[in-house]
Amino acid sequence: MKNYLNFENEIKDLEVELDKLKDPFNQSGLTEVDTQKITKIQSELNDKLKSVYSNLDPWQTTMVARHEDRPKSKFFVENLFTDFVPLSGDRNYGEDQSVLTGFAKFNSHSVLVIGQEKGDNLDDRIKRNFGMMRPEGYRKTIRLMKLANKYNIPIISFIDTPGAYPGVGAEERGQAEAIAKSIECCMSLNVPTLSFIIGEGGSGGAIALASSNKVIMLENAIYSVISPEGCATILWRDPKRMLDAAKAMKLSAKDLLELEIIDEIIPEPIGGAHRDKNLILQNIRTSIIKNLEYFKDMTAEEIFNDRKNKYLKIGRNKGFIDNLNELSSLKVEEKKIFQNLKDKKILFIVALTLIALISIIVL
Repeated sequence: MKNYLNFENEIKDLEVELDKLKDPFNQSGLTEVDTQKITKIQSELNDKLKSVYSNLDPWQTTMVARHEDRPKSKFFVENLFTDFVPLSGDRNYGEDQSVLTGFAKFNSHSVLVIGQEKGDNLDDRIKRNFGMMRPEGYRKTIRLMKLANKYNIPIISFIDTPGAYPGVGAEERGQAEAIAKSIECCMSLNVPTLSFIIGEGGSGGAIALASSNKVIMLENAIYSVISPEGCATILWRDPKRMLDAAKAMKLSAKDLLELEIIDEIIPEPIGGAHRDKNLILQNIRTSIIKNLEYFKDMTAEEIFNDRKNKYLKIGRNKGFIDNLNELSSLKVEEKKIFQNLKDKKILFIVALTLIALISIIVL
């Protein structure tokens, strides 16, 4: 049974009609298939899908990103890689089933695969904690990322989470510290890291694994510091204003590419990734090949600097750093810094002199 979003009612009606026309054993009994009418309805359906999905607002994009039929990390792990060897546990507390981890082969090359997994049905979603990782999940990925770094193995991550799990137990076991350590680990690696945001990229729960050389989003995925509902609740105390919040947050792939937060957008089939999973598989495979090839001849230091420069450049339009190409050595214009300090020192001396003179006059 197909699942439809609330703005897909016309699409649903056309697909129901199309399915009836394709079935010769309809309610009227055995009939001939009307191919001419099928072609007409299919054309109308394609036009409607194109019309609706080319004009999605940010909240509708959010709903598509959360679509329950959307391909999950497990699907990509099973269909993009071979010889996948799952590895579990953080060697400290336990296993976190909301994240899949293990070594695999991609085009005969070893890679570490990390995938936040929401689950495909209710039982699986409960087991996977709806993709919300606990501290032990982040510590597990840290352990394996360090292992991959030791043996010079590229890391490929699939991001799909509403955020890190905010439960009492998770906080007691150091959720914030685990996220911070994961970000630190990602930024310190000397191997290529690719992160694919395939659905929701929610807050620190996502960026803990998405601090990569290349951050790549599916066309209808989202990436934000908080959910639109959460933002609306905080700003306006009204979660129903999620459309206003979604617009203000600029959480779509198109907005984030313009802001240079992400590096690439992978196009989806019209109607979302769930409508043609084979096509989205091929698009992601092509992106992985292209990006791994980009890093193939780089040294460990060049890979590290590539990642460092990427994040240092975000929002750096003003300030001490004018030439962004010099960021690789973390150089700043010392002249500007010392000039500022010198100016402040002069102001301080002048102020002290004035205070002394006033004191003498008063006395």
